[in-house]
Amino acid sequence: VAIVGPSGSGKSTLLNILGLLDRATEGGVRVAGHDTSELTDAELSGLRSREIGFVFQQFFLLSGMAALENVADGLLYTGTPLAERRERAAVALERVGLSHRVGHEASKLSGGERQRVAIARALGGQPSIVLADEPTGNLDSRSSEAIIDLLHELNAEGASILVITHDRDIAAGLPRQVSVRDGRIEHDSAAVVL
Repeated sequence: VAIVGPSGSGKSTLLNILGLLDRATEGGVRVAGHDTSELTDAELSGLRSREIGFVFQQFFLLSGMAALENVADGLLYTGTPLAERRERAAVALERVGLSHRVGHEASKLSGGERQRVAIARALGGQPSIVLADEPTGNLDSRSSEAIIDLLHELNAEGASILVITHDRDIAAGLPRQVSVRDGRIEHDSAAVVL
């Protein structure tokens, strides 16, 4: 699903609510059969760590740490032992085409490589939902294409993918588009018209 809309329209707020970072003031959010309004903050954190992977435009990698450690640290809140976190991180980095860069510090990677590390971090927990906030915003067109191709692959494998983007071409390449303006859904291509 692509979420599109102008700056300030509520796209990131919607992502934060869907990602259980913020609570909805109205309505409800159900994730993996759980009514999130009934969960404590600790339960929300646990559900988030098991079910949701986040990919942000700014990467949020620790520059002095190797790619492997950045991805492995993304699994800290899952309670997974260190050896297994590193193993899963290596598999995730291989999945995004970075097995040859596992030992490189994040600051020494290109923008496209850093975004792939961020995606690997999101995939390390094997989430059923991946929320991507402008995942191609800081990338050149070739790197952007590779990131979108990877998101399509993940979707084909069963993960639900939600991409916030200003890029109408990226949105048009996804099977569903939702337009947001002033905090409201303006259009949903999957809406049933009666």
